[in-house]
Amino acid sequence: MARESSLGEIATKFLANLPPRERELTQSEVFKFVRWYGWGRSLAEITAPELSNYAEQVTASAFEPLKKLEPVKALLNYARKEGLIKTNLAAHLRVRKTLPRFAASLKQSSSSPVSLTPQGYAQLEAELAALKSERPRIAEELRRAAADKDFRENAPLEAAREYQGQMEARIRAIEAMLKAATVTEAELVSMTKAGIGSTVVLRDLALGEEVRYTLVSPSEAKPAAGRISMASPIGKAIIGHKPGETIEVSAPAGVLYYRIEAIE
Repeated sequence: MARESSLGEIATKFLANLPPRERELTQSEVFKFVRWYGWGRSLAEITAPELSNYAEQVTASAFEPLKKLEPVKALLNYARKEGLIKTNLAAHLRVRKTLPRFAASLKQSSSSPVSLTPQGYAQLEAELAALKSERPRIAEELRRAAADKDFRENAPLEAAREYQGQMEARIRAIEAMLKAATVTEAELVSMTKAGIGSTVVLRDLALGEEVRYTLVSPSEAKPAAGRISMASPIGKAIIGHKPGETIEVSAPAGVLYYRIEAIE
């Protein structure tokens, strides 16, 4: 029985089949993926949740995550075409969309204390005002939909009711968050130790590349914009550390090391 090729070997074969220019543009992202999971690991062992986690990692660190994931998708599609895997693993490499603004409030307890940056606090206040201004319009939509006497298939009425319920839940959640929030003033953000509101420059010690994150509360997190939650794995690893220190982030292949270059 032939030995099963490792992830690193499959990646090498995949790259060797590409035209030189395409290989040059692709190999960096392919080898990042291989490094994350381990050169000697079997591709058949990689699971859909692990791929989703990798996509989240890329989304948190890349300016254009879709472009960063395309080479990895091409690798997985190549492996499937060659009969090395049977399932469409590439389908699990998706940039996670932000939750709908209403559903997002259900992900955390509105009564829990939360730390916000001044920008985050102002954004919540603006969202609250916008939602409250929607109330008259939703009420009018409900009135018009309810005027249809055929309640058996009154989809507009159901949609309006669902939207109203989500909107009111979000309003209550924002009001509770603002009431319980403590605001980290910009001038109090430490430039010597990473904390909420800090923008941290990290260097990947294996690849030599730099990434930049701003640490924010979970309610403010937008990974695609470089704003990561202080409760995320990377955020937890950064919090409390200083420039020059090395942090460790767990990956399927083992521990990856980053050095904090600066706190801005």
